[in-house]
Amino acid sequence: MPSQPASGEVPPDKAEPDRAEPDRAEPDRAEPDRAEGAGTGQAAASGEVSEVSKRGFVRAIGLFPATALNMSQMVGVGPFITIPLILAVLTGPLAIAGWVLGALIAICDGLVWAELGAAMPTAGGSYVYLREGFQYYAGRLMPFMFVWSTLLVTPLIMSTGMIGMTDYLGYFWHMSPWVTHVVAVGFTVLTVALLWRRVESVAAITKLLWAGMIVTVGLVIVGTYSHFSAHLAFHVPPGALSLGSFAAGLGAGLVIAIYDFLGYYTVAYMGDEIKQPGRVMPKAIILSILGVMCIYLAMNIGILGVLPVRAAMNSKFVGSDAMTAVWGRPAAVAVTILILVTAFASVYTGLCGASRLPFNAARDRMFFRPFGKLHPTLRFPHISLLVMGLVTAIASFLTLTTIINALIALTIWVQFIGQIAALTILRRKQPRLKRPYKQWLYPVPSIIALIGWIYIFQGSGWSAIKIMLIWTGLGLLAFLVWARIEHTWPFGPKLIREQFLEEEAAGSAQVRPRRAA
Repeated sequence: MPSQPASGEVPPDKAEPDRAEPDRAEPDRAEPDRAEGAGTGQAAASGEVSEVSKRGFVRAIGLFPATALNMSQMVGVGPFITIPLILAVLTGPLAIAGWVLGALIAICDGLVWAELGAAMPTAGGSYVYLREGFQYYAGRLMPFMFVWSTLLVTPLIMSTGMIGMTDYLGYFWHMSPWVTHVVAVGFTVLTVALLWRRVESVAAITKLLWAGMIVTVGLVIVGTYSHFSAHLAFHVPPGALSLGSFAAGLGAGLVIAIYDFLGYYTVAYMGDEIKQPGRVMPKAIILSILGVMCIYLAMNIGILGVLPVRAAMNSKFVGSDAMTAVWGRPAAVAVTILILVTAFASVYTGLCGASRLPFNAARDRMFFRPFGKLHPTLRFPHISLLVMGLVTAIASFLTLTTIINALIALTIWVQFIGQIAALTILRRKQPRLKRPYKQWLYPVPSIIALIGWIYIFQGSGWSAIKIMLIWTGLGLLAFLVWARIEHTWPFGPKLIREQFLEEEAAGSAQVRPRRAA
């Protein structure tokens, strides 16, 4: 299961939440915001990227750890719960088309992330890119809407993990539908309870997630190919190859494939800690997508090589069923336990990291202030965690397909399409911004990604689109209320602050006297 990056934060020390300054986006900055129309700063002098970022982080993450970090966020429990779903819409080996096309769209979109992340190498990811790009036209609307969408998208992603764990528990104990919902809510309560403490570091859990994912996936792949039947794996049922049937299933299949690829942008959320972002980010994104695509294809084909397609698509614990078929129940029990551990580690790190985004946005004067409060004694964002935990528990009563379709529709509309627009805006509005990496063949990858996102969006189905429209409408109303309270656009001045141009100009001003001396 893909999870929200644990490091996707705007540094909390950059704001002072108790000081009321409604007309400023970042009250602690040394340089004030400038009204719309003000000139930009000068570009920074060229040179090597420092080993310490402007915000004090050490740039220590190279290509291999960056790629591994992406892959650990991408896989999780995802393929163990979604392979039956993609087989249901792209029957048998046709699912290969879903994984490959999904990877192509992810790579094209990943190049959008790479340019934005290399030009603005800081924590915050989409929040920062949308803020910097759309400030010229819509004030703080887009970063607000991104945080608003996160309040629903992240719990939806977490709920897929809760449902996945519950389904795999069904391998040991049969449960009625009502009991499965209660157990999923119980997993949510347990996760929030374990996070209700000081969390100095989630590094140990992240390592557990990575190791558990590699071991679990490796066992399933080795097991299935030890008893592999090519005839069974590549048998196409009658009627599946008809153009109408394939076209109808491709959109729904891509929704599932993209859900499983989510996380390829994790390194962009850690821009302050990446060595040479212009070189490492694009390579880590592309390598992680290609690596995970190979894992998914190997698992999908391997499972089809030991289970009939009907059995695979109707299985609630397909990994366990595949291991039972090849190595018997003892091996299946071991793999099921590993899947449960991997899934829990994923929801733990995901909910922990994502709860920091509304908190930091509130501290940065970009969201409702109560979300910016810390627990008085344990010092963690308890309001944000409670809200996300509550929505996760509620979403656990929905079906897996409904949840995936809804979260993909929400993510595409605000985040992915929004970032493609932000990249285009920033190329026009900030041509002097230092860009260590520029998108290859621009704007071709952006256009391919945009077409892909629109196609996948319609493939999510009308029910998911309605959820997106309702949540977006509520978000717009919430923004108007917040903007009125904060006296910002459209109820106040539209403030422009080209943060990264200003930082580059300030850095150049500091370098010149040293060179002159």
